[in-house]
Amino acid sequence: MSLTLDSRRLARFQNWADRYTSDQRFAGLSVLIRQHGKEVCYAQSGVRDLKAGAAFDRNTVARIYSMTKPITSLILLMLVEEGLLHLDAPLSRFLPAFSDMRALRPGAVDLSQTEPCVTPTLHHLLTHRSGLSYPFNPGVLPEAMAEQDLLFKPTAGTLAEQCDVLAELPLAFSPGRRWEYSVGIDVIGRVIEVVTCQALDQVFRERVLDPLGMGDTGFSVSDGTLDRFASLYTPLAGDAMDLNAAANGDSSLRLFDAAANSPFRRTTCFSGGGGLVGTIDDYMSFAECLRNRGQGLISPSTADFMMSNHLLGDIASLGPASFAEQPMDGIGFGIGGAVVIDPARSRVPSSIGDFSWGGMASTFFWVDRVHDVSVVFFTQLSPSSSYPARAELKALVHGALM
Repeated sequence: MSLTLDSRRLARFQNWADRYTSDQRFAGLSVLIRQHGKEVCYAQSGVRDLKAGAAFDRNTVARIYSMTKPITSLILLMLVEEGLLHLDAPLSRFLPAFSDMRALRPGAVDLSQTEPCVTPTLHHLLTHRSGLSYPFNPGVLPEAMAEQDLLFKPTAGTLAEQCDVLAELPLAFSPGRRWEYSVGIDVIGRVIEVVTCQALDQVFRERVLDPLGMGDTGFSVSDGTLDRFASLYTPLAGDAMDLNAAANGDSSLRLFDAAANSPFRRTTCFSGGGGLVGTIDDYMSFAECLRNRGQGLISPSTADFMMSNHLLGDIASLGPASFAEQPMDGIGFGIGGAVVIDPARSRVPSSIGDFSWGGMASTFFWVDRVHDVSVVFFTQLSPSSSYPARAELKALVHGALM
């Protein structure tokens, strides 16, 4: 049964937001909530840059990092609908460099200890079961990726070049054996380029950003939006991209990426796994597209398929050792995003079927199709493991359902 969000209880969001900024945990933040397609709550607090002092408002342009993944995934499903590919196709069909794959043997301690394995499929990549990884995960492959800085950063050459370097490394495990958060959806971005014969930024613009009116979203920050681009902060004394680290710096808000000098000002690598910047209203347009079961970009049937659990159980049952943007118990995974399958086991108030994902700058979104709600949260603090804001957001929303 769908419940209604109570306006008096939604007023709690402003106090919650103000506590986070007054305590210097976030420099600034904004929260946007819609129910039945209508805006029912917007709260903002703090600033987009501590030095400049401009408000972190709904026109602020922010790094959404891994919240790019669901958009890339939706575009791939568009190509599936057009009969241009299917999800069980091997990656090597589109990127021959990934032929003759090898995976690290169980218990391997260096890159030489490998065995032949099957080539991951597109479905493996989309659901993080491909054997690829991220540099910030533990293990032999992540260490090798870290040495080569294989994170598909904005200025890391081109998407094609990054994929070619990645293809020279073995997989962390044979595809399908485990769940491990990875650059797999970055590689999906390159598959999209090959299939469409277009650069990924152009595909995004033509297929999603323009149709949904997401005019302030893209892979780089233009001169025209620079004055609205937020700076990125970290509570860490070291690398803000160490997503498994806890807050331990001398300052809760150390400047890590200033807006004016950000690599997003000179993007060459279009990262389908984490390369977009944009505004909260723009991203809400995408969240609403999912709530509306594709909104014409993909069919309602395909949207339901995307937001269904594609794992045999929850993520925890697949033995992950990797970082994830949210709990793994009671949480399954769809095409490019997490799916709640057991709210009690996740220990976070949720609805069965909630589809969500977040980004390493602590941004987060989810679509609740039981109560017909879309929620988008923006801030700019890395790593996203610093504070329990996402769980608190879900509790606040469910506390307002009357």
